[in-house]
Amino acid sequence: MVVSVPLQVYQAVVTSSYALFFQVNSGVRQEIKMDIIITDLTRFAKQDIVCIAGINPATNKCIRLLPYLPTNECRRLNILPGAILHGNFTTPPTTAPHTEDRNYQGELSFKGPCTTESFISILKATESSNAEDGFSVSFPTGQKHIPINTTPNKSIITLSVNPWDLSIVPDSFNPGKIKVIFSDKSGHEFRYLSITDLGFHNYAEKNSNGDNFSILNDFIRSQKEVYVRLGLSREFTSPDGRTGYWLQVNGIYTFPEYFSEIRCYA
Repeated sequence: MVVSVPLQVYQAVVTSSYALFFQVNSGVRQEIKMDIIITDLTRFAKQDIVCIAGINPATNKCIRLLPYLPTNECRRLNILPGAILHGNFTTPPTTAPHTEDRNYQGELSFKGPCTTESFISILKATESSNAEDGFSVSFPTGQKHIPINTTPNKSIITLSVNPWDLSIVPDSFNPGKIKVIFSDKSGHEFRYLSITDLGFHNYAEKNSNGDNFSILNDFIRSQKEVYVRLGLSREFTSPDGRTGYWLQVNGIYTFPEYFSEIRCYA
């Protein structure tokens, strides 16, 4: 069943800074119809909206939906990673690295979940060999951001990691939040990155003791394959004055099985 969601519902929760822009060719607005498979469902500090990104399976290009979607609409329609959305999209003026931004026009249609085979296929098709190759930058040991003067041309990549090279840990400074430590295929280790994956965030809020994290990590290590969607924040200046784009983990996906408490709405 295809469910149509009125655009007005989404526009009500965003500010005028996300006004629609149009790609113009000879004075005619250009709209592209496409399906996207959702690969990134990420939270904000403002919890009534979520950021959704996905892959167009016809081109393997990443699309980030603007304006952001209300959390309650995602919950009502049960939109989770792997969901297929259809819509008309236009390209607004974008600034690197967030070149994936697209505005949707009219109504978005929810076409149901894709198959497991389709989801893993789209992750494999967009996989980078490692983080440095994916973003075309170098990461000195311990660095968790890309400085403003070395801006890459994309803000989300897919990495395949060894299940034993990834650990979920509580954020010792912020109860109810979690971090991730992982190594990419080059052996570069990224320590204590923020996890913005909505499912993992909800799990952490409900399961704050160490035993639950041991169960989660044991499950991840029991899987054959793990994929990480590694993203970049919008421009941000840290309290110590470093300006740039900060690494965040938008999604963690395991195969052949998934952790059911993470890929659901409470």
